[in-house]
Amino acid sequence: MVIKVFLLIFVRERENGFCNVKVRLHNPADLTKFDEIELLVGTGAVFSSIPHLTLEKLGLRPPERRRLRVYGGDIVERDIGGLVFEYGGNRAMAPVIFGETKDTPVLRATALEALGYQVDPITKQLKPTELLMI
Repeated sequence: MVIKVFLLIFVRERENGFCNVKVRLHNPADLTKFDEIELLVGTGAVFSSIPHLTLEKLGLRPPERRRLRVYGGDIVERDIGGLVFEYGGNRAMAPVIFGETKDTPVLRATALEALGYQVDPITKQLKPTELLMI
């Protein structure tokens, strides 16, 4: 069964000068397996997108495939899994899209929030944010 998820990828983010950051990606089952990658930071969608070849090198296999709505309104299918992201000394688990060749590698809202960061709208840089448990 394919579950519908809506993902809007805003190309405007790149044009507006959102930052790129280097993050470390870990296999959740074995944190010694990791890779570093530079990602565009975007807040317009929920799931981060990482090239599937990078995730496969870490030994990750997607548990499911979902339908995603992309910028422009089209619907695509992508594999979805989980990944440990590391940035600024923080590690957090978040969902990840196994990106295909034409997909832009992007760090998105769920991973940003789990890591305790947000995008400063003035400087377009990441800044720590308070984690809430309410």
